[in-house]
Amino acid sequence: MKTAYFWFRRDLRLDDNTALFHALKENASVQCLFIFDTDILDELPKDDARVSFIHSELEKIHQQLQKFGSSLQLEIGRPAEVWKKILSEKTVSAIYTNKDYEPYARKRDGEIRDLAEAKSIEFKRFKDQVIYEENDVLKKDGKPYTIYTPFKNLWRTQFVGNEHMPHSIENLTENFAKSSFSFPSLDEIGMKKSSIEVKPFSLDDLAEYPKMRDLPAEDKTSYLSPHLRFGTIGIRTLVQTVMHHETFLNELIWREFFMQILYHFPKVVDHCFKAKYEVIPWRNNEEEFEKWCKGETGYPMVDAGMRQLNETGYMHNRVRMVVASFLCKHLLIDWRWGEAYFAEKLLDYDLSANNGNWQWAAGTGCDSAPYFRVFNPTAQLEKFDKKVVYVRAWVKDLDELTYPQPMVDHKMARERAISTYKEALANS
Repeated sequence: MKTAYFWFRRDLRLDDNTALFHALKENASVQCLFIFDTDILDELPKDDARVSFIHSELEKIHQQLQKFGSSLQLEIGRPAEVWKKILSEKTVSAIYTNKDYEPYARKRDGEIRDLAEAKSIEFKRFKDQVIYEENDVLKKDGKPYTIYTPFKNLWRTQFVGNEHMPHSIENLTENFAKSSFSFPSLDEIGMKKSSIEVKPFSLDDLAEYPKMRDLPAEDKTSYLSPHLRFGTIGIRTLVQTVMHHETFLNELIWREFFMQILYHFPKVVDHCFKAKYEVIPWRNNEEEFEKWCKGETGYPMVDAGMRQLNETGYMHNRVRMVVASFLCKHLLIDWRWGEAYFAEKLLDYDLSANNGNWQWAAGTGCDSAPYFRVFNPTAQLEKFDKKVVYVRAWVKDLDELTYPQPMVDHKMARERAISTYKEALANS
């Protein structure tokens, strides 16, 4: 019997998985595959927390598949090399996978499509990680939106809940291929278990979300973002749950907005969305950057955020804005430095959102904060963590003589940032 392959990437679940649903519906034998991509692994520390999380989620999938007499085929290597090997050894009828919109993923998928087509094998890709993909929400002239609010308004206008229902494989499980692949340990793939764990997500406080989301001490965020990033929950399932919670849904729409920005304007990976901002003469002081990374700036909210990130891989959203603004405006350090540090540390690291939010904070991105908007980290602390509960949870030495003095005066830094941006833009 010919076997179709389903290839997991950032969709680590069996249910509400579009490409898997279609693979099972259209084929009598479907083998599930995941490839640990060495092009990515080789760039990461051995105990990367995201790899540990992916591995544990894959193990759950493997165990689920075993109940259906199947198993997960887990390979390690460059995807093109792995697929060459599979296609030379197996009779594969088709490859099913869900779309990924990042530049690296699009290039990789192009290679695999070419390999498959050379052997007359269909390479079928499906929309899965978004409700609306790159060309689904466009302006009347067919161009992409570069401002969030009109994008959000059209997204919401054209959204009809019953058109975006989760896909269930309940009646299709007999179509998993009969297989008994063994599941390798983290050590066997050359990695180690991380001490940092991804928390389970909770949607219990949705009604409280608009009121609580800016208060880091309340810890009322959903912890959903890593699960959304790696697809342990399907977007259709999620949107059905949060549909009537406007503030929360708007955050999911921001995610899709930044994804289509990255798709249509891939230059944002390395360049400012607003090209004229390339002339900003960043100070890029390495010692100051090091203090920011360690959470030793002398500004308690900035330091709490960075220490939370370093210890847990998480940072509260309000605090992300404060620490990003501090780096770009107070220290005049290039947003690309901060973006790269977040990419290394964040459990929910997603290229489009990380890039979009850093450029928003720096004033260089689409629909970004104006350059003369400079968050006052002390005022932010007084407004959002008045009793210093969040800060004390992470800055244990706050009352000690060892806690540093502010590394830069806010008033001076604010004026310096505004005049630096203003002069550079005037002369460009």
